Amino acid sequence: MPQLRIALAQTNPGVGDFDGNADQVVEYARQADRRGADLVAFPEMTLPGYPVEDLALRRSFVAASLAAVERLAERLAEEGLGRLPVAVGFLDRRGDERTRLGEPAGAPRNALGVLHEGRVRVVSAKHHLPNYGVFDEYRYFVPGDVLPVVSLLGVDVAFAICEDIWQEGGPVAAANTAGAGLLVVLNGSPFERAKDDVRLELCRRRARESGAALAYVNMVGGQDELVFDGDSLVVDADGELLARAPQFTEHLLLADLTLPSGAERREGTEYRDERSGLTIRSHALDVTATPARDPLGPQRHDALEDLEELYEALVTGTRDYVRKNGFPSVILGLSGGIDSALTAAIATDAVGPERVHGVLMPSRHSSTHSVSDAEDLVKRQGIHGRTVPVGPMVDAFENAVHPTGLAAENLQARVRGQLLMTLSNGEGHLVLTTGNKSELAAGYSTLYGDSAGGFAPLKDVWKTAVWDLARWRNAMAVRRGETPPIPENSVAKPPSAELAPGQLDSDSLPPYEVLDALLDDYIGTDLGRAELVDVGHDPTLVDRVIRMVDRAEYKRRQYPPGPKVSARNFGRDRRLPITSRWT
Repeated sequence: MPQLRIALAQTNPGVGDFDGNADQVVEYARQADRRGADLVAFPEMTLPGYPVEDLALRRSFVAASLAAVERLAERLAEEGLGRLPVAVGFLDRRGDERTRLGEPAGAPRNALGVLHEGRVRVVSAKHHLPNYGVFDEYRYFVPGDVLPVVSLLGVDVAFAICEDIWQEGGPVAAANTAGAGLLVVLNGSPFERAKDDVRLELCRRRARESGAALAYVNMVGGQDELVFDGDSLVVDADGELLARAPQFTEHLLLADLTLPSGAERREGTEYRDERSGLTIRSHALDVTATPARDPLGPQRHDALEDLEELYEALVTGTRDYVRKNGFPSVILGLSGGIDSALTAAIATDAVGPERVHGVLMPSRHSSTHSVSDAEDLVKRQGIHGRTVPVGPMVDAFENAVHPTGLAAENLQARVRGQLLMTLSNGEGHLVLTTGNKSELAAGYSTLYGDSAGGFAPLKDVWKTAVWDLARWRNAMAVRRGETPPIPENSVAKPPSAELAPGQLDSDSLPPYEVLDALLDDYIGTDLGRAELVDVGHDPTLVDRVIRMVDRAEYKRRQYPPGPKVSARNFGRDRRLPITSRWT
């Protein structure tokens, strides 16, 4: 039986960075060639980056992608890599650019190309277009209707793109009909908690359905609110895991596969598969077998435990938002509380302590421990710290407008927000907003105050998970023989906004263990009032929380972006009208 060494290049592309993304492809193709690979595959939309959103509707952007893939094929050959087939995702367009009713202008396609000997030898487009959750691909792309099957060193290799294996039938069924020995899938699959287990089981099932080994290459890194965790993998036709890449890091994964011999295929021959409705198109690449090569070592990395996985997602999303948007540093307010402490730890791990600036902004309501805990955090993490008392600024506002009640409390938060934005404006820092998902859901934040900023690392993290992550990060430091980054008092003390004498979160919110469970059912799974009561939530609390959540929609619409780590985040996942009488 023929043998094939496949390489999966788990890369971190940037949207619109055609030259930089092409450089990554060349570098990883060089590594794959050096290690004797017969085929190297890159993630979905590697060349333009992903997701490109409405850039896909600009003809100039599509033209740039088409030029980039042609140029890349030529460059690979010029650099001595032409013999190695390279499968790479790019933005294509249907040959006929005419706009048809219900289709995006310019007929863009989410496509893959197989580059070989200086040419783009195979082009195919994604068939199943996801239009749920964070995806709007019917808005951007027209679907493909061809499954390419490439004869390579005696093996029939089929290619598909991401959603093509998440849906029944389609390319998976066509690959079975074609008798492919290997199905290579290019992916841009965003991270969610526990998705790694779902992804592995999916690949196992689809391998058995297609009757082929399955190689799944996924991108890594952050793009706005989305985080990609990599976790590329290879399973055999029975679903047995053969190789798996680490999460949240760029990596070249290799696997040696013994596969069934393919059929004799002539270039360009095609036939229709009645089961899937797709056209199966044959291609043949004249590839020279790689000489004797060293055997591969272990290629199976363990998936991360839940809290480590979640923490790494937050660090990755924060790091890439800062890096890809060109910010030299970050700044955040330090209250001595758990949210700002965890945000500071994430920032420090993401960009390094020398690029993190913490600002203590005590007022007359700040407790002594709030200041001392924040000062302790600065020392523990080695970040820049400064103290700017906000009392005189608050006094000036109060003397001018004489606010009372809630307006007086919110004034302190708004002065702090204004101060951070002023320092950002003057010194070039990105302001990190420190609020969590529970507060955001309940409207427990001040517009233009503690909600001010450019990026919110904890936007999709429930308050109970904030405590879990803080304890986990400290425990990790102890295991490494390092100083825990978060003061124990910040973890242990009752949470408080400290906008009034003796104020605690529990004065106006139920215990977070109770609140988060209710919020997760209401927001995460869209249960209505009766359903929430049926699953055991207190009816009076249900009514109260629903009112709080629904009334805060206008605040959430103005909140900064933050890493999506759950199945239902505020932002791309959950889109509700601000003006609505439905409750």
